[in-house]
Amino acid sequence: CVLGRCCWSPFVFPCPHGLVEGEGGVLSLFLAEPLLSLTQRRMNQFCLTVIFFVLFFSGEICAFKIHGQEMPFEAVVLNKTSGEGRLRARRPIDCELQKEYTFIIQAYDCGAGPSRTNWKKSHKAVVHIQVKDVNEFAPAFKESFYKSTVTEGKIYDSILQVEAMDEDCSPQYSQICNYEIVTTDVPFAIDRNGNIRNTEKLNYDKDHQYEIMVTAFDCGQKRATEDVLVRVEVKPVCKPGWQDWSKRIEYKPGSGSIPLFPSIHLETCDGPVSSIQTTIELQTNYIGKGCDRETYSEKSLQKLCGASSGAIDLLPTPSATTNWATGLLVDSNDMIFKFDGKQGAKIPDGIVPKNLTDQFTITMWMKHGPIPGLRAEKETIFCNSDKTEMNRHHYALYVHNCRLVFLLRKDFDQADTFRPAEFHWKLDQICDKEWHYYVVNVEFPVVTLYMDGATYEPYLVTNDWPIHPSHIAMQLTVGACWQGGEVTKPRFAQYFHGSLASLTIRPGKIESQKVISCLQACKEGLDINSLESLGQGIKHHFNPSQSILVMEGDEIENINQALRKVAYINSRQFPTAGIRRLRISSKVQCFGEDVCISIPDIDAYVMVFQANEPKITISGMDHFARPATQFESERGVILLPDIRIVSTVNKMEHPVDFRDDDKVVLEEMLHNLDFCDILIIGAELDPRQECLELDHKELHGKHIDATNSTAGYSIYGVDTMRNYEQVLRQVRYRNWHTSSIYDRKFKIKCSELNGRYTSNEFNLEVNILHNSNSNFMEHFNHMVIQPQVIQPIHHLEESINSYHGSVVSSMATIVIIICVSILVFIIALGVYRIRTAQQHSSTESEGNKENEMDWDDSALTITVNPMEKYEEPRCVGEESEEEEEEVEDEEEDTTSAESDESEDEEDEEEDEEEEDGNKGDKQNATRQEQLEWDNSTLPY
Repeated sequence: CVLGRCCWSPFVFPCPHGLVEGEGGVLSLFLAEPLLSLTQRRMNQFCLTVIFFVLFFSGEICAFKIHGQEMPFEAVVLNKTSGEGRLRARRPIDCELQKEYTFIIQAYDCGAGPSRTNWKKSHKAVVHIQVKDVNEFAPAFKESFYKSTVTEGKIYDSILQVEAMDEDCSPQYSQICNYEIVTTDVPFAIDRNGNIRNTEKLNYDKDHQYEIMVTAFDCGQKRATEDVLVRVEVKPVCKPGWQDWSKRIEYKPGSGSIPLFPSIHLETCDGPVSSIQTTIELQTNYIGKGCDRETYSEKSLQKLCGASSGAIDLLPTPSATTNWATGLLVDSNDMIFKFDGKQGAKIPDGIVPKNLTDQFTITMWMKHGPIPGLRAEKETIFCNSDKTEMNRHHYALYVHNCRLVFLLRKDFDQADTFRPAEFHWKLDQICDKEWHYYVVNVEFPVVTLYMDGATYEPYLVTNDWPIHPSHIAMQLTVGACWQGGEVTKPRFAQYFHGSLASLTIRPGKIESQKVISCLQACKEGLDINSLESLGQGIKHHFNPSQSILVMEGDEIENINQALRKVAYINSRQFPTAGIRRLRISSKVQCFGEDVCISIPDIDAYVMVFQANEPKITISGMDHFARPATQFESERGVILLPDIRIVSTVNKMEHPVDFRDDDKVVLEEMLHNLDFCDILIIGAELDPRQECLELDHKELHGKHIDATNSTAGYSIYGVDTMRNYEQVLRQVRYRNWHTSSIYDRKFKIKCSELNGRYTSNEFNLEVNILHNSNSNFMEHFNHMVIQPQVIQPIHHLEESINSYHGSVVSSMATIVIIICVSILVFIIALGVYRIRTAQQHSSTESEGNKENEMDWDDSALTITVNPMEKYEEPRCVGEESEEEEEEVEDEEEDTTSAESDESEDEEDEEEDEEEEDGNKGDKQNATRQEQLEWDNSTLPY
């Protein structure tokens, strides 16, 4: 000490809370934070005792002063004489708030006056305090969860990095020293820096996504209070191709047009694509005749499409009059005939004209494929050859070495020049085992082939001489050719292997392109919703049947948008149920020609559900009686005046209340019919005295034709149920010799889709009255049976009730009249039944009782006056098909029969016209007797 100033002596001594070092006038203190509270926040209220040994020349030490702003410390004197003092904290110390403190301290002696102006102070000493940390905080992750995406089949050094932090102040406790994956059995690992990697190759098919939990530890081994979720998504290796499409597309009948791929898009893996061409193909070759078509008869389709009438069906539906195809293998749904190389059918004489004209049309559906070992053999579709003696082929259509050949040989009496005889077409479709529609238009010597609506000229035409005339009969066959000569025993030869349907010949006319397209039109196909929205950047093209669609564009997104608009449509009301296969193939052109991507094909299918089957019901008056005079009249008796045809389907009704069960309700639906038959029950009609009639003017404006025979009346053609009702209500029954007949029974049956859906069999019984009370019986029938007559009676009763006060006597009179009428009716009915029983007893003695309606004329002796045979009544309003065709060709408004009827209906006519009409009737009657009711050419 010099000049009375104090200084520190160098020393080191222990302190209760740390270490105090004094050297060169600087004090350094190291303070610890003891656990002084129950909270996580560890505070330290510390004290520091510093003992000063100072030499005083004039007094004691009275104070210590700390220089610094808001220092949380204070120094107190413990011993004034010795100069011992203590340094202590005035409030808790937190390392996280401040790790260290530095301040200046001075000592003052006790020589101060009243104003403390005479204190002496020591020199300034610097104090440095460091706060030791306590591990009071746990690690916490910076993010609430982590997510990353990886590609399958790769090993990553680091998929992602997680990071945690600690709020402790010291490096020991604030640093994260370790991370750990909590989830077990996962193919991942983590290092001390938080980098997560996969330990094995990931597989997209095995797991699309992994979720793992990760925790962290600080260097004091304190664990994080909350683990963090890490989600790793696995994506497949990028493969170019179409994405987001469904393999199965469901279609309900009546849905119209539905999109096939509403969310599809093309993945090119960032390939340098310059243009894309996509082909969508609807494969329906295994359904019916190549796609879903209306399975109506060929005649009905030709009527719908406006084809020329007179087409002759060589493979009709087997029936009593068209039974030559009965033994062939048939697919009943679509009337497809399958030929296995062992079957052929003879067509009866007179069905097709002996010699075809220079103009005719051949149409058919054919599915054919190559047969191993039979390429050298001809496969006959149809053939007209000599029936006996020789083996000449007059005309034929056959397949030879996957070529379609048409043969047409003229007779010498028609021409004697060397002229075209064989026409050859070479097409791949002939042997592709797919259905195709063929039309051969013959305008001799020009022959044109239409295949699926496209025109093909023959690649080879062979000339030949005409056939030498002879009187040998010819045999027309289908599925094989008849070899009547040059063999020991006549037999079939050159069998066909394949399937045929709708094989027709139309003599005298050829079909137009429009009709041909209509006949082969498909009811299902591809469609584009909103064709205008495709834009100019997309080129598209459909094939004629709309089963193939090709689209091309430069922009990938434009192609994606266009493909999303491609739809499937089926316009059939009752489509064929089953699957329709779809295939999408794509070709990609790249900017770099050396490297380009390949797009795999798409294979999907449309599942068409079964439509609700309709139930066709025929109802009406099923029994009535009329006097014989009405049956013998010129107009006869209308059989079905109130016939009603209704079609219903079962429909599931889902109630709003889920506790109730689904209910099945009947719903009426409208659809077409394709034929209705009125069949005779019992003995067939005797054309000499009875017939069924229909005024053909009733068919005008409808797609309906009609034909009759002794077995009944057939009305056919695709038309509405209402039109069929109108026509059936005009069918009349005439019998101009009713003395030997008392009743007739009929059966009415209708069909849709060529017999796929049939109605109930509606039975009608008609009684013929042969007594004087027939007029009363007619009146009674109308009163009791016909509902339309009952309604006026009810109105009459209402009017009587309104005036009951003045017409009591009239009511009594009416009651008496009704009672008397009923009595007379009962008496007449008894007489009628007695006569009927007598007639039946005589019939039973000579024939079977079950066949009481059959005619038995073995005991009758009929004497015909030759002078009166021209006066015999006949059925009018019926024409043969040949007559109808002549009328159509001449474009006449009325037939000869209609002219006769109109003459009978006129009140005033000249005698000369009546004589002409009678002559016409006689000539027609004579021709009818000569024909002897020849119905061999009728299509019924």
